[in-house]
Amino acid sequence: MTPRRHTPWPGEPLDDDETPALRVTPADASSAVGHAPKEEGPAASRATPAGRSLAPHDTASDDPRRLRATLHAAGPAPRDPSPEVPPDDGPLLERLSDAVTTSDAPDVVFALSRHGRRSVVSGGSALPPPVTRENLRYEIGSATKTFTGLLLARLIRSGRLSGGEPATAFLDGGRPTGADPVTLAHLITHTSGLPALPAGFFLRGLPAWTTNPYGRFPEARVIDAFLRHRPRHRPGTRWRYSNYGVAVLGHALAAATGTPWEALLTDQILSPLGLDGTTLRADDSGFDALGHGRDGVSRVPAFDAGGFQAAGAVRATPHDLLTFLEAHLDPSGVSPHLAPALRAVRRPVLRRGIGHRHVHTIAWFRHPTDGGPMYFHSGATLGQQAFLGFRADTGTALAAVCTRRFRAHDPFLAAAYALLAQE
Repeated sequence: MTPRRHTPWPGEPLDDDETPALRVTPADASSAVGHAPKEEGPAASRATPAGRSLAPHDTASDDPRRLRATLHAAGPAPRDPSPEVPPDDGPLLERLSDAVTTSDAPDVVFALSRHGRRSVVSGGSALPPPVTRENLRYEIGSATKTFTGLLLARLIRSGRLSGGEPATAFLDGGRPTGADPVTLAHLITHTSGLPALPAGFFLRGLPAWTTNPYGRFPEARVIDAFLRHRPRHRPGTRWRYSNYGVAVLGHALAAATGTPWEALLTDQILSPLGLDGTTLRADDSGFDALGHGRDGVSRVPAFDAGGFQAAGAVRATPHDLLTFLEAHLDPSGVSPHLAPALRAVRRPVLRRGIGHRHVHTIAWFRHPTDGGPMYFHSGATLGQQAFLGFRADTGTALAAVCTRRFRAHDPFLAAAYALLAQE
């Protein structure tokens, strides 16, 4: 990564070569993929340096025309050929087992794919559930945003949207958009100027703060809060992680296409990838993992995302999550309609932070390693956590999930980040 270069979002694609000296080490992983400390629900994967806040002068472009150029410029993703000789899985399984043990949660699954060869290790401090752990659906919280980012890229690549449309044009067509409207591009890149959560969220969610505060803030309230909001900063000039912003994006995409969010995500992403073990809500089938509090014992109700579905509602099996990640590694093996979007979401579009060390695509955080970039996103609800990531240089995808609420210095995230970084 060129230390002094700053390419604002959504600008031209950044250089693919990264300087390993700027790599975040595994010891910093808990900070690197951090969580919103008091927001709960979909956790904020900020990727900020330990002990540092976002630099006040960080900027991002508000020129949406470049988003389309960036997405259309994405070439074929590099493919890593499978080794001729099957690898020795012994050391890998040992590392996965160590990560499961280190995570210290009632239910833990580490699922890793290397050149299409899958290794899955599960365990936990609780008794094994009736359905095997690797076949349960887990809440992935903010990692849902990787699905939302891919959906936006799909709609842009298909020509249905450009990314530069003002969100208000879809959510309230009769309202003037103003000189500096919040666009779809701003919402997905956390540069909209919106806060982490909407006004009134804490007051309304307080009675259910330890159970399901998001469920008390439905779609209509999210949209109304957005239409009433007056940003403190011009959209495109500040980066601030916002569950609220991505939630608004989901409602805008649903309105733009005339399709309910769940059906839109299913038709455009889940069905083309064959993700039959992925859904947006728990049911009584017995296939949903049970969340636990910080003590690892207390049961937590299934997460209800309310009006924040696009920001944190996805729940999926580890195998579905691996399928999702493997599609990013090799888009040629999926639907030709979705492949261009899968390539596009690997293109860097934003650089920020001290030394411009933090690189983002429209769906992923991107960190350098010795061999090449790794892409990742973490997430958490009130009783579960998830880490998704992949690396093209090693042909590796990692999906890690656990059923214990995030704690300060949580070992789960550090273990998952380190495993992918060192793979």
